[in-house]
Amino acid sequence: MAAPFRRLWGRRKPPAETIWALREVSFDVQQGEVVGLIGHNGAGKSTLLKVLSRIVIPTTGRTEVYGKIGSLLEVGTGFHPDLTGRENIFLNGAVLGIGRAEIRRRFDEIVDFSGIEKFINTPVKWYSSGMYLRLAFSVAAHLDTEVLIMDEVLAVGDVSFQQKCMDKMHDIRKHGRTILFVSHSMAAVTRLCKRVILLDKGQVVDDGPAARVVNDYLGSSWKVGAEREWPELAEAPGNEVVRLRRVRVTNKDGETTDSFDIRHPVGIEVSYVVLQPGYVLTPKLDLVSDAGVHLFTTYDVTSEWRSRPRDADQYQSTLWIPGNFLSEGNVLVHASLVCFNPAISVHAHNTNTVTFQVVDNFHKDSARGDAVGPIPGAVRPLLDWTTQSGRERQTDQPPVAESAV
Repeated sequence: MAAPFRRLWGRRKPPAETIWALREVSFDVQQGEVVGLIGHNGAGKSTLLKVLSRIVIPTTGRTEVYGKIGSLLEVGTGFHPDLTGRENIFLNGAVLGIGRAEIRRRFDEIVDFSGIEKFINTPVKWYSSGMYLRLAFSVAAHLDTEVLIMDEVLAVGDVSFQQKCMDKMHDIRKHGRTILFVSHSMAAVTRLCKRVILLDKGQVVDDGPAARVVNDYLGSSWKVGAEREWPELAEAPGNEVVRLRRVRVTNKDGETTDSFDIRHPVGIEVSYVVLQPGYVLTPKLDLVSDAGVHLFTTYDVTSEWRSRPRDADQYQSTLWIPGNFLSEGNVLVHASLVCFNPAISVHAHNTNTVTFQVVDNFHKDSARGDAVGPIPGAVRPLLDWTTQSGRERQTDQPPVAESAV
């Protein structure tokens, strides 16, 4: 009976696989830069921020950071749960090497921004996650640190506080402070950062302009880009009636592009070949945001081909979405060809056909106006408003008729 156990214990264990959270990561960030870090869960983003914040010591290599660092990582990091909010403000300042006199000078401003003045003398262990975030962000943003490191600062908190956070980060950027920003909100990343670093499996796989890196990242995740073509007719989506040949996203100059200024029109071009004549075929496009929100469905009902049977031929239909209509963010397009008569039928359909990005660069002539932070909504049209003062309304009133004597 003992022999089987001896054989079992005698076996050598296979060598354990070493998984590196970060491996051969190298980059420079200049003073005043705002750099976004993106990537899938487990890519190494949070670990990298902890290394830069001196919370985690790297196994190999080194980091060099010049200036005081303010970090906002996991909710509650750097807070002592048994101390009050007031005491934790002074504790955080002491950790950053900031004197008590400076903290006292900024104290009221920090508390007012956080919006939790009623609970400032309560131990933070009784705070909600949203209250933790409010106080932590306020401390990190208002104390004079040269480098601000933030991990998913917009993941917790209500919309109004997210707006305040974005406004404050834009103010920090104007004052030349360096920001490293991690977020899964691609709209927030492109709105705040000019440069983005993409991490995958602990390595830097891309580093460049925010709009391009974000769009490449989402395109690789969705496995689509700004153009999709089917060279072989037999393999193209469709049936014996019609086949899709190509779908692409184009600008007003006819160039294929995957990134658009929010003020500029977006063209989606659908090329297809009709194999059997006599069918009333209508192109259909479904637009979906990167958050999975169905933005809208559109059919070709405005061209001369509405309700008109098509001959066997090649066709190209282009949808034009006006500027200042879509909200910022990434858009995924599903393409179809359908018939409505005598009953609705789908003759060709392709999911996740193409993708493009709408970028808001804070131009005053966009629907954003003077707003700075995130603006909710699937679309953001630039609409006409009229306003009249009380005096103007009085002058517009018709005179009261006088009674005849």
